[in-house]
Amino acid sequence: MSSEGGAPPAGTGWAHTGLAQRLVFGPGTVREVPELLRALGLRRVMLVTTAGRLASADGRRLTGLLGASLASTFAEVTSHAPAPVVQAAVLQARRDGVDGLVSFGGGSCADTAKAVNFFSEQEAGMPATTWTDRPMLPHVAVPTTYSGAELTPFFGMTDPHTRQKRGAGGPSCAPVAAVYDPELTVATPPRISAETGMNALAHCVEVVWSPSRSPEAEAIALAGARRIVGALPTVVDRPGELAARSTMLEGAALGGRCLQNGTMGIHHGLSQLVGGRTGIAHGLANAVILPHAIRYNAGAVPDAITALSDAMGASGDLAAFVSSFVARLGLPTRLSECGVHEEDLEAVARLSQSNPNVLLNPRPVSEADALAVLRAAY
Repeated sequence: MSSEGGAPPAGTGWAHTGLAQRLVFGPGTVREVPELLRALGLRRVMLVTTAGRLASADGRRLTGLLGASLASTFAEVTSHAPAPVVQAAVLQARRDGVDGLVSFGGGSCADTAKAVNFFSEQEAGMPATTWTDRPMLPHVAVPTTYSGAELTPFFGMTDPHTRQKRGAGGPSCAPVAAVYDPELTVATPPRISAETGMNALAHCVEVVWSPSRSPEAEAIALAGARRIVGALPTVVDRPGELAARSTMLEGAALGGRCLQNGTMGIHHGLSQLVGGRTGIAHGLANAVILPHAIRYNAGAVPDAITALSDAMGASGDLAAFVSSFVARLGLPTRLSECGVHEEDLEAVARLSQSNPNVLLNPRPVSEADALAVLRAAY
């Protein structure tokens, strides 16, 4: 694919993989979870969630819907999916003999469930090798934020000792179904909606400039960016407005879907590393770093910047538009406001040189380049 961010030149080849997934969208669709489990032949599932989500009214409703098919509940998920938490979830799934997974919550819940399937396959000596393989533990995701993790075939996991967050996954890690019920997002606080919404927007931005994107992925990413920019301010200002939450959830779904056939770059690589080292929320790191990643890549992908500007309704400097958008959402615009320290910047810049997302950026990124982007965001 061309790295210019527009249509590939004539004769350029590309590949597009369509994963076997069912997406169910609309108010009240959480009621369809039991039918999805029956269609998959699942009888003993493990619910993967947080303690807060489990104790909520929506959590009680979901456990009631799962009924006798709920064999195990793992409610110890925390941000950035720490390795010990993932290990505990894998051990519990094995102990309870589950045949499937249901995640309920944000991206860390989906990531933890994907990790359980991944490591269960590794332990059984049956890791998937192609997109046609069925997962060992089919996963139905019920998202309550806008991370897009409910559709992707990879996950992030953090080593609390080294404070490094790394990705892993495989063709069978992607959830086989996702239930997008906007009613379940109403209880999500505006701050978390804003942060995870910026994560979704960043997915769309990076796919549009991804050197390996397919034409469908690019079109989906632009459609997602348009919805997110249009709906997210209303979600933050009027959290109970279901129409805006529905549109925002559509944008997040498109943001997750486009990642299936496009790579991430400097933005997500640095956000992942900053979050793993400092513990700040992944969405917050996304929000602060995104304008600076756009500015760094702009000269290398001018067609992508034009397409994104058109989709988002930005006139002039796209990086400045995104920075103003972040401030409009009430989010910090500097890493220094988020508990990140100067010494963290140099550590992250060093780690960037082995980060797979950074290595796939359309413009080469040296350690000095990464440090310059981080300092601009600081």
